[in-house]
Amino acid sequence: MEARDDLENLLARVALGDRAAFSALYDATSAKLFGTCLRVLKVRAEAEEVLQEVYVLIWQKAERYQVTGHSPMTWLITLARNRAIDRLRARKPSTEIDDALPLADAAPGPEAKAIAAGEARRVVACMDELKADRAAAVRGAYLDGMSYADLAERHAVPLNTMRTWLRRSLQQLKECLSR
Repeated sequence: MEARDDLENLLARVALGDRAAFSALYDATSAKLFGTCLRVLKVRAEAEEVLQEVYVLIWQKAERYQVTGHSPMTWLITLARNRAIDRLRARKPSTEIDDALPLADAAPGPEAKAIAAGEARRVVACMDELKADRAAAVRGAYLDGMSYADLAERHAVPLNTMRTWLRRSLQQLKECLSR
């Protein structure tokens, strides 16, 4: 790997469009940057693609590197790591299914449905034990996704009162369900 001054000089020349400097920079840093990409992505082919993207980015943005006393290698590694993380986040969940393995039915069976129905009845019975406005607030917060502020406005109470209602209502529900 090149010394700090050499890398800074190469980056300055790349910023001016010097292809020879870009080639020298690639030779000096590609192994380290590839290792960074591979460590994040774990898939060699993806790491190679990201490395290519990183060098395109370096070619386009070399003028943004500023000599600040920090290592230019740190800047390059940061570019590679961030690009690899972006690729990792953009991955779609694998949808490939091995056709040789039969898939279990994801739907609950009769026993699970009976248990769920029983639990649902218990929750409804416990919700009925709450005051009507408290039950409506719990439904709004935990079933409809309303914010505490929206609920406080809807029920015309201060925000902290709404928080107290919800906390105490959840405590009551927990006690009721544990009986």
